[in-house]
Amino acid sequence: MILDVCNMHSYYGKSHVLQGVDLALASGEMACLLGRNGVGKSTTLKSIMGLVKPREGTIRFKEGDIQGCQPYEIARRGLGYVPEERRIFKSLTVYENLLIGVKKPSGESSGQVWTVERIFESFPRLEERRNLMGGYLSGGEQQMLTIARTLMGNPELILVDEPTEGLAPLVAEAVLEMLATISATGIAILLVEQNYKAALKLAQGFFIMSKGRIVFQGDGKALLEAEEVRQKYLEV
Repeated sequence: MILDVCNMHSYYGKSHVLQGVDLALASGEMACLLGRNGVGKSTTLKSIMGLVKPREGTIRFKEGDIQGCQPYEIARRGLGYVPEERRIFKSLTVYENLLIGVKKPSGESSGQVWTVERIFESFPRLEERRNLMGGYLSGGEQQMLTIARTLMGNPELILVDEPTEGLAPLVAEAVLEMLATISATGIAILLVEQNYKAALKLAQGFFIMSKGRIVFQGDGKALLEAEEVRQKYLEV
């Protein structure tokens, strides 16, 4: 397992948001964290990344304990984070945004280092806009740039928070195809996504969250067969 989270409890002030979260992710696996708004999905990613400090539980990444580490320390170990807010530098070009993300790889796969050239080869849309300021990109292009900038840190696992939120269906599909391309290179991905039907085409594992707890986990076949679970926790 590249990631193993056990009995994680996180709070915002006195509000007990995560109430004993357990989840694990294998190397190279793409897993999707599903659930309605406000159940703790984003807080789960932020807690793993060290942006929110869990009060209880353990978080192990590549067999090392990252509980209590600062976000920059966790990033240096090979864990990338794509926030829902994107946070690109709008006054810098696509090329310059990518350069800001450069970091030496943490693993041993030096032959698969992500460079600007590899990013542009893998994602031609970004190459077409390499000299365009970030503020002039569409919402989908900004999301692709955020993901690509995270790749420049050469992560072994990426946490991706709601990458298709607010995007038109065709644009959202392009962003998900980008994640599929990344997954095919062997990078593990933990994806927060509302649209489980779209995620079924990509992910191998699924977790459903409700009220700060994981209430279901399984593969795509198990998710499709769990009609009552989907109706209770996912569908309107």
